[in-house]
Amino acid sequence: MIMRVEREIAGRKLIIETGKIAKQANGSVTVRYGDTVVLSAAVLSSNQRAGIDYFPLMIEYREKGYAAGKIPGGRFLKRETRPTTKEVITCRMIDRPNRPLFPQAMRNDIQVSNIVLSADNQNDPDVLAMIGASAALAISDIPFDGPTAAVRIGRKDGQFIVNPTIEEVDTGELDLTVSIVGDAICMVEAGAKELPEEMILDALMLAFEEAQPIIEMINELAEGCGKPKIIFESPELPDGLCDRMNEIGGGRIDQVIISDSKEGRSQAVGALFQDARAALCPEDDENAFDLSDVKTCFDDLHKAAVRRTIAGGTRIDGRAHDEIRAISSEVACLPRTHGSALFTRGETQAFVIATLGTQIDEEYIDSLLDLYSRKFMMQYNFPSFSVGEAWPDRGPKRRDIGHGALSERAIKAVLPAPEDFPYTIRVVSDIMESNGSSSMASVCGGTLSLMDAGVPIKAPVAGIAMGLVQEGEEIFILSDIMGDEDHYGDMDFKVAGTRNGITALQMDCKIAGLSKEVLARALEQAHGGRMHILGKMLETIQEPRADISPYAPRLLIIMVPVEKIGAIIGPGGKTIRAIESETGAKVEIDDDGSVTVSSTDLAEAEAAVKWIEELIAEPEMGKVYDARVVSLVDFGAFCEFMPGQDGLVHVSELDEGYVDRPEDVVKIGDVIKVKVIRIEDNGKVRLSRKEVMRDERRARGEDVPEGAPRDRGPSRGRGGSRDGGRGRSDRGGRSDRGGGSDRGGSSDRGGRSSRGGGSSRGGGGGRRSR
Repeated sequence: MIMRVEREIAGRKLIIETGKIAKQANGSVTVRYGDTVVLSAAVLSSNQRAGIDYFPLMIEYREKGYAAGKIPGGRFLKRETRPTTKEVITCRMIDRPNRPLFPQAMRNDIQVSNIVLSADNQNDPDVLAMIGASAALAISDIPFDGPTAAVRIGRKDGQFIVNPTIEEVDTGELDLTVSIVGDAICMVEAGAKELPEEMILDALMLAFEEAQPIIEMINELAEGCGKPKIIFESPELPDGLCDRMNEIGGGRIDQVIISDSKEGRSQAVGALFQDARAALCPEDDENAFDLSDVKTCFDDLHKAAVRRTIAGGTRIDGRAHDEIRAISSEVACLPRTHGSALFTRGETQAFVIATLGTQIDEEYIDSLLDLYSRKFMMQYNFPSFSVGEAWPDRGPKRRDIGHGALSERAIKAVLPAPEDFPYTIRVVSDIMESNGSSSMASVCGGTLSLMDAGVPIKAPVAGIAMGLVQEGEEIFILSDIMGDEDHYGDMDFKVAGTRNGITALQMDCKIAGLSKEVLARALEQAHGGRMHILGKMLETIQEPRADISPYAPRLLIIMVPVEKIGAIIGPGGKTIRAIESETGAKVEIDDDGSVTVSSTDLAEAEAAVKWIEELIAEPEMGKVYDARVVSLVDFGAFCEFMPGQDGLVHVSELDEGYVDRPEDVVKIGDVIKVKVIRIEDNGKVRLSRKEVMRDERRARGEDVPEGAPRDRGPSRGRGGSRDGGRGRSDRGGRSDRGGGSDRGGSSDRGGRSSRGGGSSRGGGGGRRSR
């Protein structure tokens, strides 16, 4: 049965439809908003997986090229390949609010696939996929305690915008995505431009209200065509196990979890578990409890102890609820990097390195809707040794990509404008130790590394991870949470920002009914923690360094007329290669005439800029140049007086006296001083050596009358002017060019290589265009 529900959300129709596509899935829907359409399909495997102790949920989100009328891929492979960063982040935004809503004891594979079928240039499909995934699960027979709904809030020109367009997000000051379930906000992902806590709170409440009609739509769809849910009964622990566990560990667990050391606490808890295992799972006892049941029971005991300690007013490492762990930091830790920082908070440590590059180092992204580049990248790595474990390193995981994106959003808001600091910036955070809040340590370390690199950020950024525990009616908010507090707590709330406001926010909540007042308390407590951390950071370095590292490239940028680009490139890229080879600098040319010259040696960059300026310079009337004789003809000498630019010195302008043959005065290869005496309308330039000689005599105080008669000497009987020999080949084998030419003005020597929207230094393999 085909069923369709629709509502108007923010002035556009949101349409959810089922029963037409992907009918063999347990549940499937299409979600349309504007001309953007997403298919979501949910599938449950029939058998449980044996030997695993986790819930095997798989979330997929893929943007198909055809959705935007594009053929994906490069020259040889024309199909979608590995997920992009955008796709990975969207998968995480779908996963995080929905995962807690399944029976956690389930071991059946569940996969929710989301495919973008159509994409306009206004509505981002990620929020539609979040809605579609929830709707597909809601109408399926898969056990699911939903639905969830998602909405995006933007802010521009002082006003909040519900489900802003892509352009409004890009040019606005807030990008806030919120997911709700029932009467609670369960997931938040946000980037902002230093907005105050009160404004962020208002945006969260607005998102909650605007998501309610979407919840109603999904419920209406489930009521109209939803399948009866499969009854899943979570296995109960064997009778007597919990009582035996309490006898063994109940009197000790509260003591062994108290330690200011993660390793000490882990060893003590591990020793207690081994005692419980030996007592409850003896190898030769037929009545022994199953090991997996013992692990579950012990984990419940451990969780209750951690929460009981927090409710008692302290934490398992002895801190108060709002107390921040000890902080230390240093910069300039490595000798050859452009900027480096080692940030340590408690037992979490991030080694963060900043690298400055040029335009050619920008990351080009062939997204669903556009090809664009970005000049700032922040990446996060979580090696196994950071938690004392071993696993294969096969590239970044989804978590690594998500944490890097969160850190990037936090810092991006304070970066200088590209026109003020044109460098490409890459920041890498390698986690050296981890006991909670490593993404926020990356934000702090990233800020310090940028300041060490001499990047003129607007303000330093710090981040803090908040937690929450609800016991009965009481709610306890924790600052700077550790791993156990994150694992056994009810909320993970990461906040990053400057002294002026918030730049990034991420929240995952496991409980329902968080009020506005509780969120306000959490934001206020996070603000106090953030100010404390910023103070500690500024003890290490108070402001960005005045200069960049001597190992970083020096950038010089000049604008040239677009028509002169060919003169810089030269035939087949010959000229630009010569500039780079002889000066040692790197030259990058954009299609708008922007030329970036880079080198770690400023003198090399300045030499390249001087060369380029000479190439694009226009001849000036009355200016004296050093010119090289390039060819001789009967009526004068052609001289290159600027790079790629020739002019004619007429035989009558070669010397003050009579000149019969040009070769009597100069020869090919000679360098002579000449003066520009005329520039024709067609760009041809007339030069004079004689005028330079007369000027030099005047400078010596000699009397040089204006217009003195010239000794013309005997007539050669050519029956006409001395220009009458035009068209003859010169003595060096060069044909006459008709009285002068401009080799570098309207055309280059060999014909400029075509840029064609992606010009090439070497005449082929087009340069990248924005």
